[in-house]
Amino acid sequence: MRCDSMIVDSFVTYSLHYHTNREIVERVVVACVNRFGGLVPFPSSTTTMPITNHHHNNLHTPLRSTPSSSSSNSFTSKILLLLTLLPVSLATIAFILQWRGGITDPSTLLSPHGSHRLPGTGSSHLSPLSHSRSSDCLNLARSSSPSFPYYHNWKLDFGDSLTPKICVTTSTSAGLEQILPWMFYHKVIGVTNFFLFVEGKAAKPEVSKILESIPGVKVIYRTRKLEEQQAKSRIWNETWLASFFYKPCNYELFVKQSLNMEMAIVMAKDTGMDWILHLDTDELIHPAGAREYSLRQLLLDVPGNVDMVIFPNYESSVEREDIKEPFSEVSMFKKNYDHLPKDTYFGMYKDSVRGNPNYFLTYGNGKSAARVQDHLRPNGAHRWHNYMKTPNEIKLEEAAVLHYTYAKFSDLTSRRDRCGCKPTKEDVKRCFMLEFDRSAFIIASTATEEEMMKWYSEHVVWGDKELKIKLLRKGILTRIYTPMVIIQSLRESGVFSSIIASAPTLSKETFLHSIDSSNSTRAVASVSLPSRKVVRTKESQATARKVLDLESVVFQEVAVPPLSPPGVVEDSNLGSHA
Repeated sequence: MRCDSMIVDSFVTYSLHYHTNREIVERVVVACVNRFGGLVPFPSSTTTMPITNHHHNNLHTPLRSTPSSSSSNSFTSKILLLLTLLPVSLATIAFILQWRGGITDPSTLLSPHGSHRLPGTGSSHLSPLSHSRSSDCLNLARSSSPSFPYYHNWKLDFGDSLTPKICVTTSTSAGLEQILPWMFYHKVIGVTNFFLFVEGKAAKPEVSKILESIPGVKVIYRTRKLEEQQAKSRIWNETWLASFFYKPCNYELFVKQSLNMEMAIVMAKDTGMDWILHLDTDELIHPAGAREYSLRQLLLDVPGNVDMVIFPNYESSVEREDIKEPFSEVSMFKKNYDHLPKDTYFGMYKDSVRGNPNYFLTYGNGKSAARVQDHLRPNGAHRWHNYMKTPNEIKLEEAAVLHYTYAKFSDLTSRRDRCGCKPTKEDVKRCFMLEFDRSAFIIASTATEEEMMKWYSEHVVWGDKELKIKLLRKGILTRIYTPMVIIQSLRESGVFSSIIASAPTLSKETFLHSIDSSNSTRAVASVSLPSRKVVRTKESQATARKVLDLESVVFQEVAVPPLSPPGVVEDSNLGSHA
């Protein structure tokens, strides 16, 4: 770091030779000489360049270095060298230790030895999976390196380690491609137990045996014994559900769900659960507003005097016609009325509806979680109630249930195939509670494939980019990515493929017995309502009601069906009467 006359002279000559700005050269030379004092010859002229220095009165003293300046310069050089070598040395040591295995990844400290790599993430034993399993498992068998290694083991079997204990009950006929992502997503956010009432595809042996192999899962088949047991249940003989009896399609499903929820309450008590939810397999809880993305944490923060927590629902807003895996491909949702300012909701109502009957395609009254306690009963698929009191309920301001409704084009035909109603405006009222379901059923039953796709694009798919941006800015639409990321991570970690690969294989004898049981279940299901009607007519009204306590009758009310959000006309009428 010396600055004697020879060095400065060389610098000035070099800079001017390469046309460096003269003013810059002067500044550099002045700065150098101000520190060490002296006179510097300037090559562009025959005269010397006077340099003013506050340390020297002589303006024409030759440039020279003093002993003190050399000592200071040497010390600075050593400091700079030390600061350069220190981080390089530390980085080198860290690299060597990590390469030799001397550093432990903090994310693996909670995992037991041997569980850092999720089973099923290797390619050796999963390669033949797609040839040996049912076709609906193909999409689940995709696997790559583990990217979600933060849980105790790949089955997320928490046992008694979580508080509060949360269970979910559902009635489903879906396949593994829908049930497994739905189930393990909820395991990730804190659900420990599942009570699955299965029929259709979900009741097939190759599906149900995999579900039964998962810790915390109880599978209940729709058998003749179950039908007879539910025909004698308490809620079957009460008035609050009676208006839904003996009707097909959605009404029949609503009754089944309520009867299954009644049985699930008993199972929840027996297994020591604290909270119970009823969800369909096209619904995901979105626990926004908690200190962590956790349903467990959300319910842990609920005051002890609250009996029921209501989750307003958000509805999926698909942006393409070719969605195959809604949980992994849909990120845009329409917010619930309860989570929007009224001015925004009604001001943007026409743009939000897009010519459909209501703000939402289907229901808008959310789902709920109930604290497991004595005298608890279902109040339809969306709410819970209590025989001995009116439940103290709260509605969450940020958390929601994400409803992936009509997210796939095939949902049009699948709903049609499950219902035997005539595609007329009069008959569909017997089968479906909501107007959009009625319209969708008629289109799916009468239109060609091309006409159905056109109708689906106009009424379901959000293809208008400007409208999307407008409603996103207004807060009507919102983007939610967390469920998508969690489910994609679970898939990439090999969780789903590992579940399928590790499930016990069925013996020929067991398989044939399961087929017979499944066939008898389908036969019973087709005549379930008439058979129940016979059971009920055999009993007198007095016998049927004798189990009811007089105190509990006061608290009975009509079951809460799926309800559409408020409309513009409906709200304006309410406002005029206010």
